[in-house]
Amino acid sequence: MKILGISAFYHDSAACLLVDGEITAAAQEERFTRKKHDEGFPARAVDYCLATAGITASQLDYVVFYEKPLLKFDRLMETYIGYAPQGFPSFKRALPTWLKQKLFLPREIDKGLGGDYTGPILFPEHHQSHAASAFYPSPFEKAAVLTIDGVGEWASTSIALGEGNRLKMLKEIRFPHSLGLLYSAFTYYAGFKVNSGEYKLMGLAPYGEPTFVEQIKQLIDIKDDGSYRLDMSYFNYAQGITMTSNKFHKLFGGPPRERETEAAQRDMDIAASIQVVTEEIMKKLAKHALELTNCKNLCMAGGVALNCVGNGKILQEVKGLDNLFVQPASGDAGGALGAAQFAWHQILKNPRNVNGKDDLQKGSLLGPQFTNDQVAAALVERNAKSHVYMDEAQLAEVVASALADSKVVGLFNGRAEFGPRALGARSIIGDPRNPEMQKIMNMKIKFRESFRPFAPCVLEEDMDKYFELRAPSPYMLLVGKVKKSIQRELSADDLKLFGIAKLNVPRSSVPAVTHVDYSARVQSVDAVRNPRLHRIMTDFKAKTDCAVIINTSFNVRGEPIK
Repeated sequence: MKILGISAFYHDSAACLLVDGEITAAAQEERFTRKKHDEGFPARAVDYCLATAGITASQLDYVVFYEKPLLKFDRLMETYIGYAPQGFPSFKRALPTWLKQKLFLPREIDKGLGGDYTGPILFPEHHQSHAASAFYPSPFEKAAVLTIDGVGEWASTSIALGEGNRLKMLKEIRFPHSLGLLYSAFTYYAGFKVNSGEYKLMGLAPYGEPTFVEQIKQLIDIKDDGSYRLDMSYFNYAQGITMTSNKFHKLFGGPPRERETEAAQRDMDIAASIQVVTEEIMKKLAKHALELTNCKNLCMAGGVALNCVGNGKILQEVKGLDNLFVQPASGDAGGALGAAQFAWHQILKNPRNVNGKDDLQKGSLLGPQFTNDQVAAALVERNAKSHVYMDEAQLAEVVASALADSKVVGLFNGRAEFGPRALGARSIIGDPRNPEMQKIMNMKIKFRESFRPFAPCVLEEDMDKYFELRAPSPYMLLVGKVKKSIQRELSADDLKLFGIAKLNVPRSSVPAVTHVDYSARVQSVDAVRNPRLHRIMTDFKAKTDCAVIINTSFNVRGEPIK
């Protein structure tokens, strides 16, 4: 049986194909169109998925869209009416798209599939798709499932119980109260783009101090179980075309930072403060989800589940949690995968086979790949010099030697990653021992803000020597502290520094991947998921006695991963 999952028309459109319940292919449309966060119908991603299985759209048994558009339109209309006449400019902007496209999903899907598909189209709810994307690929027979995002149809936060092949939705928090939109409001206020700059806000936070926590808690009432309510007088997203209101700006001492201007200390302190509050809520929600479901395993999805600092705090600090699985494509793109799996397991009632240890995500290496001939042709077309190594051991030795010589290497191999993280298939890698490497790669290669941290890859078998994490992190979704044993003691002058000035101080034996608060967004590398990367890193360790490398995505600022 062949099931195609689709997410489209809001953010990060994607397609995923299941063949007899197995994830065969999944990809975001942006990887093909080169338009970051492409929200159009994922025609090229669909074509890729079908081609990978060697089928046409006419051979599909089901198509599943990741949410219910009519229910979402109901929420939009109720919100606009509730805020009338304030919401009219936003209503005027949104309505044409709905009347032209979003209200007529069967027509758009039919058109996108070239008129070749005549079977049923299913529409699970947005948070059902997210929850399915987290639970069904997980290695757990039973788990609590926590979804936190901006908003789906109505739900912005939900808790579900996953058991066997069934998902039971238990509780939800509804729009306009949303942790995801709260974080996005501060993303906007700090001068970053909503729906793409949230990770920049998270990266900026360690440069500041959480001096605005009390002001933030005037905006949001947080209960012991993690439930919350926002004071909507501080926000403008429900009725307007901006995120924050004048009352918000008055509380925090001025208007939002102009985009592309230099971040001030206040911006860093605000970033640190909203990160602290977000982590508090995430931990309380996780604890309540475990208690509500009587589980020790937790699965997470939704855009807020990409807050890897918060994920790391949950893993390390939430009592009663034994195991955590976070969907690598936790944003809307992952909804395509979840929608297809929801249909296979929940609707069609097919069983799951799990072993309690290994997830079914296949390393999230589910995207397109290219043959040696295709790569060679592309190099010839660009007059690029090349050399072919047919022996894997020789290739690993050459790359490891280049890294040991502080050269930066582009690693483009195998199937592309599904999700926002480069995991060694579409990566730029480097030597983390060089204290200048972060600045070099940010400014000269990535062309992005100098404050942005780089992630370490570490051989899984050596992870305990470098980082404080009690479980592997194969999908780069957990932040942990660098071990005390490799930290560098700071001088009195170093300790006096604040803000961006902290950036230039080496803090460990792997300074290029150690953030200013001694944290690191870790990817653990094993020989099963990433055999080539593991081999390169093993050779690098043999040459340098260092089991860590830098890993950043194979792209420059503002474009999708290659």
